[in-house]
Amino acid sequence: MKKILLFFSELNNSDLDWFVQKGKKETIAPDRLLIREGQISEALYIVVSGSFSVAIESQDHKELARISEGEIVGEVSFIDTRPPLASVRSLEECVVLSIPRVQLLSKLQQDINFSSRLYRAICLCLSDRLRSTVSRLGYGYDLDDLESHLGGFGQSMLSNLELAEAKFNWLIKNVRGS
Repeated sequence: MKKILLFFSELNNSDLDWFVQKGKKETIAPDRLLIREGQISEALYIVVSGSFSVAIESQDHKELARISEGEIVGEVSFIDTRPPLASVRSLEECVVLSIPRVQLLSKLQQDINFSSRLYRAICLCLSDRLRSTVSRLGYGYDLDDLESHLGGFGQSMLSNLELAEAKFNWLIKNVRGS
Protein backbone atom coordinates (compact mmCIF):
# COMPACT_ATOMS: atom_id res chain seq x y z
CA MET A 1 0.00 0.00 0.00
CA LYS A 2 3.01 2.31 0.40
CA LYS A 3 3.20 3.05 -3.33
CA ILE A 4 -0.32 4.42 -3.52
CA LEU A 5 0.43 6.60 -0.51
CA LEU A 6 3.50 7.95 -2.29
CA PHE A 7 1.34 8.51 -5.35
CA PHE A 8 -1.47 10.29 -3.50
CA SER A 9 0.93 12.36 -1.41
CA GLU A 10 1.60 14.45 -4.52
CA LEU A 11 -1.99 14.83 -5.75
CA ASN A 12 -4.57 17.35 -4.58
CA ASN A 13 -8.30 16.89 -4.02
CA SER A 14 -9.29 18.12 -7.48
CA ASP A 15 -6.91 15.51 -8.99
CA LEU A 16 -8.70 12.79 -7.03
CA ASP A 17 -12.09 14.14 -8.13
CA TRP A 18 -10.90 13.96 -11.74
CA PHE A 19 -9.76 10.32 -11.30
CA VAL A 20 -13.15 9.35 -9.87
CA GLN A 21 -15.06 11.24 -12.59
CA LYS A 22 -13.02 9.99 -15.54
CA GLY A 23 -12.00 6.60 -14.23
CA LYS A 24 -14.10 3.51 -14.63
CA LYS A 25 -14.68 0.94 -11.90
CA GLU A 26 -13.95 -2.51 -13.34
CA THR A 27 -14.48 -5.87 -11.69
CA ILE A 28 -11.92 -8.41 -12.86
CA ALA A 29 -12.83 -12.09 -12.55
CA PRO A 30 -10.27 -14.52 -11.10
CA ASP A 31 -7.51 -15.68 -13.48
CA ARG A 32 -8.05 -12.87 -16.02
CA LEU A 33 -5.36 -10.73 -17.61
CA LEU A 34 -5.43 -7.05 -16.78
CA ILE A 35 -2.25 -6.34 -18.75
CA ARG A 36 -0.72 -8.65 -21.36
CA GLU A 37 3.02 -8.83 -21.85
CA GLY A 38 3.98 -7.20 -25.16
CA GLN A 39 0.65 -5.40 -25.71
CA ILE A 40 0.18 -1.70 -24.98
CA SER A 41 -2.34 -1.11 -22.23
CA GLU A 42 -5.05 1.43 -22.87
CA ALA A 43 -5.28 2.49 -19.22
CA LEU A 44 -3.52 3.18 -15.97
CA TYR A 45 -5.00 1.18 -13.09
CA ILE A 46 -5.39 1.68 -9.36
CA VAL A 47 -6.09 -1.56 -7.51
CA VAL A 48 -9.08 -0.97 -5.23
CA SER A 49 -9.36 -4.55 -3.96
CA GLY A 50 -8.00 -8.00 -4.67
CA SER A 51 -4.58 -9.19 -5.76
CA PHE A 52 -2.72 -9.80 -8.99
CA SER A 53 0.33 -11.76 -10.07
CA VAL A 54 2.96 -10.08 -12.25
CA ALA A 55 4.67 -12.68 -14.41
CA ILE A 56 6.74 -13.05 -17.56
CA GLU A 57 4.71 -15.38 -19.74
CA SER A 58 7.51 -15.84 -22.25
CA GLN A 59 9.64 -17.34 -19.46
CA ASP A 60 7.30 -20.09 -18.26
CA HIS A 61 5.10 -17.60 -16.39
CA LYS A 62 7.91 -16.67 -14.00
CA GLU A 63 6.29 -14.62 -11.24
CA LEU A 64 8.06 -11.36 -10.49
CA ALA A 65 5.72 -9.85 -7.92
CA ARG A 66 2.28 -9.72 -6.38
CA ILE A 67 0.16 -6.60 -6.49
CA SER A 68 -2.72 -5.84 -4.15
CA GLU A 69 -4.96 -3.04 -2.94
CA GLY A 70 -3.32 0.33 -3.22
CA GLU A 71 -0.95 -0.40 -6.07
CA ILE A 72 -0.67 1.45 -9.37
CA VAL A 73 -0.49 -0.79 -12.43
CA GLY A 74 0.67 0.14 -15.92
CA GLU A 75 2.62 3.24 -14.92
CA VAL A 76 5.92 2.18 -16.51
CA SER A 77 4.39 1.61 -19.95
CA PHE A 78 2.37 4.79 -19.54
CA ILE A 79 5.60 6.75 -19.01
CA ASP A 80 7.78 5.20 -21.71
CA THR A 81 4.96 4.16 -24.12
CA ARG A 82 6.60 0.78 -24.72
CA PRO A 83 4.74 -2.51 -24.34
CA PRO A 84 4.85 -4.09 -20.89
CA LEU A 85 7.54 -6.67 -20.19
CA ALA A 86 5.23 -8.72 -17.97
CA SER A 87 1.59 -9.72 -17.68
CA VAL A 88 -0.67 -8.88 -14.77
CA ARG A 89 -3.25 -11.58 -13.93
CA SER A 90 -5.92 -11.55 -11.25
CA LEU A 91 -5.53 -14.11 -8.47
CA GLU A 92 -9.07 -13.55 -7.21
CA GLU A 93 -11.97 -11.26 -8.00
CA CYS A 94 -10.50 -7.77 -8.10
CA VAL A 95 -11.77 -4.23 -8.46
CA VAL A 96 -9.68 -1.60 -10.22
CA LEU A 97 -10.16 2.02 -11.13
CA SER A 98 -9.24 2.20 -14.80
CA ILE A 99 -8.09 5.61 -16.05
CA PRO A 100 -8.16 5.61 -19.86
CA ARG A 101 -4.82 6.50 -21.43
CA VAL A 102 -6.39 8.88 -23.97
CA GLN A 103 -8.21 10.88 -21.31
CA LEU A 104 -5.17 10.97 -19.06
CA LEU A 105 -2.91 12.20 -21.89
CA SER A 106 -5.44 14.88 -22.76
CA LYS A 107 -5.61 16.05 -19.14
CA LEU A 108 -1.81 16.13 -18.94
CA GLN A 109 -1.63 18.37 -22.03
CA GLN A 110 -4.36 20.71 -20.82
CA ASP A 111 -3.34 21.08 -17.17
CA ILE A 112 0.37 21.68 -16.54
CA ASN A 113 -0.06 21.69 -12.75
CA PHE A 114 -1.83 18.33 -12.81
CA SER A 115 0.86 17.06 -15.17
CA SER A 116 3.61 18.09 -12.78
CA ARG A 117 1.92 16.47 -9.79
CA LEU A 118 1.12 13.23 -11.64
CA TYR A 119 4.60 12.78 -13.07
CA ARG A 120 6.18 13.45 -9.68
CA ALA A 121 3.77 10.96 -8.10
CA ILE A 122 4.73 8.28 -10.62
CA CYS A 123 8.43 9.10 -10.13
CA LEU A 124 8.09 8.58 -6.38
CA CYS A 125 6.50 5.16 -6.97
CA LEU A 126 9.19 4.12 -9.43
CA SER A 127 11.94 5.44 -7.16
CA ASP A 128 10.56 3.40 -4.28
CA ARG A 129 10.44 0.29 -6.48
CA LEU A 130 14.05 0.84 -7.57
CA ARG A 131 15.22 1.32 -3.97
CA SER A 132 13.38 -1.86 -2.99
CA THR A 133 15.07 -3.78 -5.82
CA VAL A 134 18.50 -2.44 -4.89
CA SER A 135 17.82 -3.32 -1.26
CA ARG A 136 16.83 -6.90 -2.15
CA LEU A 137 19.87 -7.34 -4.37
CA GLY A 138 22.21 -5.66 -1.90
CA TYR A 139 24.17 -3.67 -4.48
CA GLY A 140 27.14 -1.87 -2.99
CA TYR A 141 26.61 -2.96 0.62
CA ASP A 142 26.98 -6.03 2.74
CA LEU A 143 23.45 -7.21 3.42
CA ASP A 144 24.01 -6.73 7.17
CA ASP A 145 24.92 -3.06 6.65
CA LEU A 146 22.31 -2.32 4.01
CA GLU A 147 19.57 -1.08 6.34
CA SER A 148 21.91 1.42 8.00
CA HIS A 149 22.70 2.94 4.56
CA LEU A 150 19.08 3.19 3.42
CA GLY A 151 17.36 5.91 5.40
CA GLY A 152 13.64 6.18 5.89
CA PHE A 153 11.41 9.04 4.89
CA GLY A 154 11.83 12.50 6.43
CA GLN A 155 9.20 13.93 8.78
CA SER A 156 7.55 16.07 6.08
CA MET A 157 7.15 13.01 3.83
CA LEU A 158 5.67 11.02 6.73
CA SER A 159 3.10 13.77 7.28
CA ASN A 160 2.29 13.73 3.56
CA LEU A 161 1.82 9.96 3.70
CA GLU A 162 -0.74 10.29 6.49
CA LEU A 163 -2.74 12.75 4.38
CA ALA A 164 -2.28 10.51 1.34
CA GLU A 165 -3.81 7.60 3.25
CA ALA A 166 -6.92 9.70 3.92
CA LYS A 167 -7.06 10.62 0.21
CA PHE A 168 -6.74 6.99 -0.84
CA ASN A 169 -9.49 5.94 1.58
CA TRP A 170 -11.71 8.67 0.10
CA LEU A 171 -11.03 7.38 -3.42
CA ILE A 172 -11.78 3.78 -2.39
CA LYS A 173 -15.07 4.86 -0.81
CA ASN A 174 -16.07 6.76 -3.96
CA VAL A 175 -15.06 4.00 -6.37
CA ARG A 176 -16.80 1.28 -4.40
CA GLY A 177 -19.92 3.44 -4.13
CA SER A 178 -20.21 3.91 -7.89
